[in-house]
Amino acid sequence: MRKLVLQMQMSVDGFVGADRACDWQVWGWGDHNPWDEVLKRDFNAHFRSIDSVLLSRKMVEEGYLDHWGNAAKKFAQDPFYAFARRIVDIQKVVPSDRLQRSRWERTIVCSGNLPREVTDLKAQQGGNIAVFGGASFASALIAAGLVDEFQFYVNPAALGSGRRIFDQSGFRKLRLLGCQAYDCGIVVSRYAPMAQT
Repeated sequence: MRKLVLQMQMSVDGFVGADRACDWQVWGWGDHNPWDEVLKRDFNAHFRSIDSVLLSRKMVEEGYLDHWGNAAKKFAQDPFYAFARRIVDIQKVVPSDRLQRSRWERTIVCSGNLPREVTDLKAQQGGNIAVFGGASFASALIAAGLVDEFQFYVNPAALGSGRRIFDQSGFRKLRLLGCQAYDCGIVVSRYAPMAQT
């Protein structure tokens, strides 16, 4: 069965989004990328194991697919942007009861029933499934027990307040899969949920 891998940018105090406008991420997904070369390499290595992306409706409507499609064209010769080209090329799935159809290539809209749709997606043949979305989408997946691996890109910033992703799920033990610090200040921590007893 395929794994659902949730990647989230996070502050050192556990927030995935700020309550106010502030530049807290080392890389805010713009054209200038201050990530170091090792992190860029490792990020692309992870993306090679992915052959589907699960996206929140809100993220798609806010321009995620358009942004990375444009980046894939703009930086066609830059090896770092191989992940953007991969996003364009692989299957994207958007669970939503509001959207009727997709205007994006290789993107399907399915029902908003996350447990059913994600279970069906995991049962298909192929590589792992990356998840990208905001705090509420991530929280719903976590609360339903659908996430198989967490990849937290911990940024060297403390927000003090903001949006979290574990508030809906209550107490949960995680098993460390790996941790890597990078010269740009990011620490990537990977966890898997432990069986609840």
